[in-house]
Amino acid sequence: MSHTITLSNARVVLADEVMHGCIHIQDGTIQDVHTGGTSVTSAVDMGGDYVLPGFIEIHTDNFERHLMPRPSTHWPSVPALLAHDAEIAAAGITTVFDALGVGDIDHESLRGADLRGVINAFDACVAQDILRAEHFFHVRCELPAPNTIELFQPFINHARLRLISLMDHTPGQRQWENVDAARIYYTGKKGWSEDKFQTQLAHSKTIQAKHAVPHREYFVAFCREHGIALASHDDTTVSHVQQAHQEGVAICEFPTTLLAAQTARSLGLLTVMGGPNVVRGGSHSGNVAAVELAKHGLLDMLSSDYVPGSLLSAVVMLVESDIMTWPQAVALVSSNPAAACKLPDRGVIAAGMRGDLVQVHVADMSQTAGRGAAPEHLRHGVVRAVWRRGQRVV
Repeated sequence: MSHTITLSNARVVLADEVMHGCIHIQDGTIQDVHTGGTSVTSAVDMGGDYVLPGFIEIHTDNFERHLMPRPSTHWPSVPALLAHDAEIAAAGITTVFDALGVGDIDHESLRGADLRGVINAFDACVAQDILRAEHFFHVRCELPAPNTIELFQPFINHARLRLISLMDHTPGQRQWENVDAARIYYTGKKGWSEDKFQTQLAHSKTIQAKHAVPHREYFVAFCREHGIALASHDDTTVSHVQQAHQEGVAICEFPTTLLAAQTARSLGLLTVMGGPNVVRGGSHSGNVAAVELAKHGLLDMLSSDYVPGSLLSAVVMLVESDIMTWPQAVALVSSNPAAACKLPDRGVIAAGMRGDLVQVHVADMSQTAGRGAAPEHLRHGVVRAVWRRGQRVV
């Protein structure tokens, strides 16, 4: 039986303009987008709210947070996935690349564990069609860890494996160039004692020297052979980016310096920065600010990283700060990641595309904000409804 839905009285964010009009969707596909009203009596009135293409999230740690809500506390995979999926969809994300890290010398960590049970949970939930968003795997490979290749094996040949990133979190370089920032992270979020941090720090250089290069060669070759998109992570120097480019990397995730982002652009790599970085006004580890890259025209995509709602917040802040227009900001979370991850059927609102849509109300908080509140924090995006393939999921 055919399913049709019409959204009317909407500020539709198109690829190059914001248009007041209607969207017609039939059997999950957008059939028509036009200005003005509609004669369809069953049309859903958007009340003048914005309608954006469903967000495409290529790197979120949110599922890991549900799988291990406290240090050394594992949560069952299916309830964790369902809770994560609901949170993702409520943030306007209709396509998500769940970032799952493999490889860790700390065997109490999630990334040092066998993830076959997690993969089975995905398969079971997809088979029963109980997920709101469409999920893919983004496997984050910790190159210095001795067990990285072993823990990666369950993902080989899985249909949802679409992206691999190359990571090296050895303190003293890349993201953790500031060792004190690494200490705060591991003792705070991971719950490590100071003694444990110092022990792992002393061991980190040894395992990096032994494993990082051969593991990197393995994953680069794997991606070439299987046609999997490859991303670099926390590039800091020109040589980091040049090496990634030579290896076939297409996505530069979270470059830590302006120079690395500039080099990525010159070599044709797409740059991803964190939504939380935009919202907070800077990196939690003291690296380059995403807004600075946006002002230099070097920001291609946004990732919600560890806060799903940060995608919409970052989009609104970039618009309200006059750094980008609505179409430019929305492209960071829709059409650009769709192109980067070879998903040609979504990411823009146009005839023939998937009916993945988000209704967003922009709330003016100026009357309730305290004195001295920054202007960019006075207007906030609120997700009112989400459709995936024309079916309402939020």
